[in-house]
Amino acid sequence: MIANLVLAAGEEQSPLIPPGPELLVGAIAFAIVFFFFAKKLLPNINKVLDERREAIEGGIEKAEAAQTEAQSVLEQYKAQLAEARHEAARLRQEALEQGTALKEELRAEGQRQREEIIAAGHTQIAADRKAASQALRQDVGKLATDLAGKLVGESLEDHARQSRTIDRFLGELEEKASSGVAR
Repeated sequence: MIANLVLAAGEEQSPLIPPGPELLVGAIAFAIVFFFFAKKLLPNINKVLDERREAIEGGIEKAEAAQTEAQSVLEQYKAQLAEARHEAARLRQEALEQGTALKEELRAEGQRQREEIIAAGHTQIAADRKAASQALRQDVGKLATDLAGKLVGESLEDHARQSRTIDRFLGELEEKASSGVAR
């Protein structure tokens, strides 16, 4: 207190510098708080910070591993996609070749069937022509024998005679027809 009075009497104290005892009590309190923080709080804070740093580093490592794995999966998918595209192109080409072969096979089958139909038609026409010729020959022969019988005045019912007469008559007709065509 005396020091305070002396100081108060002689000079004025600076407002920035606290009085000595207050400074001493403040320094002791600061040392206690600092010691408490250094021994109790600082290790806990460092522990939390270390755990957080490890978690972040582990997360980064996990993210890098996941990114590496994703990249390898992406490459696999790209390879599979390229393989699928190649397979699709091969299948398209194979289908095109099969379609062309099938078209050629159907064309050949159609040609064969057409030729069979034409051959059957020619055979049928020849058979019909022969049948018509035979029927015409018989009709003309019958008419010729009836007419000849009426002209001659005798019956030509004898079958052998009738056949010879018909054959001779038709032979003469064919000769006339062929000589008329040749002109």
